[in-house]
Amino acid sequence: MEIGQALPVEKVKQSRLPQVDFNNIPFGKIYSDHMLVAEFKNGQWDGGKIIPFGDLPLSPATSTIHYGQSIFEGLKAYKSETEDKVLLFRPDENFKRFNESATRLCMPHVPEEVFMDGLFQLVNLDREWVPNTPGCSLYIRPFMFAADAYLGLKPSDSYKFLIITSPVGDYYAEPVRVKIERHYTRAAKGGTGYAKCAGNYAASIYPAKLAQEKGYHQLLWTDGAKHEFIEEAGSMNVMFVIGDKLITAPAGDSILHGITRKTVLTLAKEWGMEVEERPVEVKEVLEAVKNGTLKEAFGTGTAATIAHIIAIGDDGTDYELPAIETREFSNKVLKELTGIQRGNKEDAHNWIFKI
Repeated sequence: MEIGQALPVEKVKQSRLPQVDFNNIPFGKIYSDHMLVAEFKNGQWDGGKIIPFGDLPLSPATSTIHYGQSIFEGLKAYKSETEDKVLLFRPDENFKRFNESATRLCMPHVPEEVFMDGLFQLVNLDREWVPNTPGCSLYIRPFMFAADAYLGLKPSDSYKFLIITSPVGDYYAEPVRVKIERHYTRAAKGGTGYAKCAGNYAASIYPAKLAQEKGYHQLLWTDGAKHEFIEEAGSMNVMFVIGDKLITAPAGDSILHGITRKTVLTLAKEWGMEVEERPVEVKEVLEAVKNGTLKEAFGTGTAATIAHIIAIGDDGTDYELPAIETREFSNKVLKELTGIQRGNKEDAHNWIFKI
């Protein structure tokens, strides 16, 4: 991938890279040397710049703190296993979804030359931060927030856009246990569920905490109207193999349009698997567990890639699912995705951007 517009760069005086133990990387706690910063003022974006990673000066009246105009994305960079390149997986889809979120939150679109060119230049500058360690990658977090120092409720007139990066290990260190959420609501029809905005995640923290106290890793969120249909799993979309069909809820205004989700569905269809994107009833999934037709359940997302669901809890009962080694489709698609992302499998769809 050729880097377009060259952004001004202020390099760190001394890299923190020698301090990092790449054999012991916690998720989201270590940050690379540099970050990209761009500002929207007077109706237009500046060109952006790359500076050393560090704290931001903010007014206590910054409107995003009070009214939540904040969106983000998440994607990963990988060290190629076959050539001296850094590989980005579908960043064009993140760029597109970022601006869809911006529209929903009444925020300005970030120009492609700021988002994409800035992303490529930042990753190239900090390419030594991309881990070689198996199972590890460089997590990339673009985000934007309202920057007005103003306490009135209205769209901000100024915004800050940043990209920070972080070497990470596995998001889930083990197969996940999930609980069906029948009381709290993550997102409702007509709301912001499809956007990657901060408020969606803030609202999910308390119900997730209650579930974690009972031994679950995540929730299976249900629809906000009647809690009868499974929607997603908070940090990831969710899929089921029932019989010989791959079934998942349709992406809509209450479900995130996941990029890994989209990728998995594409591969499944190409492999000749029957795919159904339709409302998935809670009772259908539980009946499939009981009668043995539920073969696989898993989450899809940037952080987790493919997260095997090993148990589903509902109304005080835990339903154990088939052993992971018996799961043909999710194991196959995880191997395929990992191979494409790390450059040792054919990228027939041009999903990979090389730096």
